[in-house]
Amino acid sequence: MKEYSSASSYNNTRPSAVTIGTFDGVHLGHRAILERLVKTATDENLDSVLLTFFPHPRMVLQKDVQLKLINTIDERKELIKKTGLDQLVIHPFTKEFSRLTALQFVRDILVNCLNVKKIIIGYDHRFGRNRNATIEDLKEFGITYDFEVIEITAQELDEVAISSSKIRRALENGHIKTANSYLGYLFMLNGTIVKGKGIGKTLDFPTANLQVEENYKIIPKNGVYVVQTNISGERVFGITNIGTNPTFGGSVKTIETYFLDFNEILYGKFLKLEFLKRIRDEVNFETSDNLKEAIKKDESFAREYIKSNE
Repeated sequence: MKEYSSASSYNNTRPSAVTIGTFDGVHLGHRAILERLVKTATDENLDSVLLTFFPHPRMVLQKDVQLKLINTIDERKELIKKTGLDQLVIHPFTKEFSRLTALQFVRDILVNCLNVKKIIIGYDHRFGRNRNATIEDLKEFGITYDFEVIEITAQELDEVAISSSKIRRALENGHIKTANSYLGYLFMLNGTIVKGKGIGKTLDFPTANLQVEENYKIIPKNGVYVVQTNISGERVFGITNIGTNPTFGGSVKTIETYFLDFNEILYGKFLKLEFLKRIRDEVNFETSDNLKEAIKKDESFAREYIKSNE
């Protein structure tokens, strides 16, 4: 898969089959569309192209700082790469770009830049300035500019019944199992291990503090989770606490993991945490001993869960 940082930098002259969207999560619904795109492109001797955008349009047009994304842009790239797509175009979404008319978008981006011959798109897709053009308008442009529009019907989309917003809601509510089932893979947090306050060590449960750089990345609901990661080619399980350490009067949210049967120093390492199961809410315990007992129970739960799911 080849990546391009804008439509104007796309320098492939082969005719293309294109789909368009933000594809946050690259969930099962997205992958069904991409599989269809790749198959159509292969059958028709075209290049398969995904035109996607960053930042998310809502962050630009609505200044929606509350919107958190399921994937960082790097995570999204890695997931898309696995679909067999030929070309990925990540176009910068700006206010200026949003003001393109439907004609300008089709002519200047899809036709002149991407050399489109087929577009696979949802029945309810809207585009152009103020999103005022519909799939029927796109079909009219297809007659003018010699490309075919393949419509994904409401029935086809309903069969999947998955949306990025449903997954975000599940994560915000701590429903990891639901989120994972919609994603078709384990929800992940990627980041660097940094020094924390060392509270875990005082409880005999030393933790690794994961720092996620991207402030737009969604973090699941505060609580305790069973997780897994890969360290030096080996799968390692752990218990992750997301929260503020209220028992110790904390106020800053941290992501701290106690890895089972593992005691190497991880400072500076880049890790991917994959979330398997939610254990419980974060609790403000009366004493550190109460917290220690709770962590012991969390560990027992995690070990049983891991054992029963091997």
